[in-house]
Amino acid sequence: MEPLLPTTERALLQRVATEQSAKRAPSLVAAVVRDGRIAWSGGRGRVAGEVPGVDTQYRIGSITKTFVAALVMRLRDEGKVELNAPYDKYVPGTAFGDVTVAQLLAHAGGITAESPGQWWERTPGVEWPEMADRVGAEELKHRPGRRFHYSNLGYGALGELVARLRGVSWLEAVRTELLQPLGMTRTTPMPEKPHAEGFAVHPWADVLLPEPAHDAVSMAPAGQLWSTLTDLSRWARVVGGDTGGVLRPDTVAEMREPAVVEDGEQWTGGYGLGLQLARNRGRRLAGHTGSMPGFLATVWMHPESGTAAIGMTNTTTGVDVPTLCTDLIDIISTLEPALPVEWAPLPEVDPELLALTGTWYWGPAPRALRLLHDGWISLTPLTGTGGRASRFRPTGKDTWLGLDGYYAGETLRVVRRTDGSISHLDLATFIFSREPYETTAEIPGGVDPNGWQAL
Repeated sequence: MEPLLPTTERALLQRVATEQSAKRAPSLVAAVVRDGRIAWSGGRGRVAGEVPGVDTQYRIGSITKTFVAALVMRLRDEGKVELNAPYDKYVPGTAFGDVTVAQLLAHAGGITAESPGQWWERTPGVEWPEMADRVGAEELKHRPGRRFHYSNLGYGALGELVARLRGVSWLEAVRTELLQPLGMTRTTPMPEKPHAEGFAVHPWADVLLPEPAHDAVSMAPAGQLWSTLTDLSRWARVVGGDTGGVLRPDTVAEMREPAVVEDGEQWTGGYGLGLQLARNRGRRLAGHTGSMPGFLATVWMHPESGTAAIGMTNTTTGVDVPTLCTDLIDIISTLEPALPVEWAPLPEVDPELLALTGTWYWGPAPRALRLLHDGWISLTPLTGTGGRASRFRPTGKDTWLGLDGYYAGETLRVVRRTDGSISHLDLATFIFSREPYETTAEIPGGVDPNGWQAL
């Protein structure tokens, strides 16, 4: 990737500097990720007398939840967790045991936002058995699945699920399954120098109050981790699909799908399976915001362009880090739009797959079947009506699994004649033939023997 233009770098720094100055942040760091690396970073204010940089640790709060969600999805992919199974199947004896794992991931379980007892973010934590004993039926605030209701307690529960099924703490699972394979050496449960101290800024005077940073123990999965711009830039790439093998790309894509929305039909904010979602200036963003006493943080990724922005500050409130990050994405995308991926021919091709390409008809409606990489195919309408475009991943000889759109999860099957030639495609009982209502393609209901006729 070529360096950014000086005018772009200046515009990015201007935005960060304005936020830090106007919102009175003790320090603020931000970065923009593009083409798999940090394309720009900047810091304002001071940490231990120095301008903070890409290796300065900040507490990332609820961004921690994305790591917990990734562990749960790894368990799902291994067949050890069913997302639609009740939580009680894996961690018996809680008051919300009927809530499903998927509902906990998406904050749709209806359970209380915070854990019972004292304000968990500012007091030492307790182990899960004690926390579970505190939770009663009154902690169920809404019918499960009815609506979005953010729940830190729900992620404490998911951390316990991971620990039960892995036989190690959720933190150890994060280290061994995610951080170490991705080379994220500066993401830790407690701060390691150089790191920022957390402060509250007085609302009417330019003075600071130190904030506590306790081990949250059973609630730690909701917001314990500390990290850096360097490490979070790698995690942003995971959110965008560059997973480094710690998750399947299609699993991350599933996590980015809206499970619940916060603001109605024309939603601008929502939640997937462990990932926060936002619509901003025509872009669909995925990632997460984070806050703990003394700290605010955000990671936003625009998967379509592979552009991400990260921001962190050491103040309890007042700095609009999510908007800062969307603005940084907008600045670089406007001033230096990402170049499209360079087209290149496939390195090799199966002649039988190549023979499948071209036009297929669902009744009279034409569809184009295209050959993609690694034996994947796409089926898209040739006209502006009908919709139902999908991509398919091969699952065996003459079978593919739908990955998105109307046919997500459905099987596309090539049906052959006795001589091995292709008769038609069968997709969830829909028959696609080479000609509109081809008589030899076993069209359900049959085809009028008189064929196509004029009025």
